Amino acid sequence: MPANEILEDPMISKAVWKYIRISPRKLRLVADVIRGKTVTEAMAMLPLINKRGAKYLLKALKSAVANAVNSEEFSVKEDELYISRLMINESFRLRRWRPISHGRAVPYHHRFSHIYIELDHIDNMPKPKKSKKRK
Repeated sequence: MPANEILEDPMISKAVWKYIRISPRKLRLVADVIRGKTVTEAMAMLPLINKRGAKYLLKALKSAVANAVNSEEFSVKEDELYISRLMINESFRLRRWRPISHGRAVPYHHRFSHIYIELDHIDNMPKPKKSKKRK
């Protein structure tokens, strides 16, 4: 392979949602459940998860699926996709002060998040590794 050849990214589509007013820690709880799953599995699981972050991830996942299905470059169906990459990053923090007794104040932060989802074709899905059993 020539040195100047650029490798294409294997993803089919992506969706980015920035500045969501929920902490990344709360979003990562839900993201860990659906990471690496097929799109149909994830869409079935997310409405059943009793966490506030599930509705944000479902909306971002639907956006990524719509980008893949309506793309002119790729002709794929929703059943042929899986979540190849899902990142939850921290955005900025709103710094606020809360008054407490004796005329003092304590700081607290409102945290914001970014969601980054990449979808890929199910044929490119990595095979699960076999665990070695001890004798």
